[in-house]
Amino acid sequence: MALNAEKKRELRAIGHKLKPVVIVSENGITEGVVEETLRALGDHELIKVKFAVLDREAKKQLMAELCEACGADLIQTIGKIALILKPAKEPNPRLSNLLRVL
Repeated sequence: MALNAEKKRELRAIGHKLKPVVIVSENGITEGVVEETLRALGDHELIKVKFAVLDREAKKQLMAELCEACGADLIQTIGKIALILKPAKEPNPRLSNLLRVL
């Protein structure tokens, strides 16, 4: 999904107060990590993922792989944290980070 600068800014503002809900370790992107990320994205739509990887290039690669595996958009990266978005077809107003803010 193509996001303009205005929309990304809004999403970054929402994501600022979020805590990471998924942690990716040196083991990389496993099936369990992808499943947990998809579950979290299905519930919350906008989540933070922490990458506990020391190598910068490996971290960038893992962020791209996770977004591709989940069909999500990478909104922002700061250090070891990635903010990713995957809009739900039928968002739950009680769980969605996008709807709870509005």
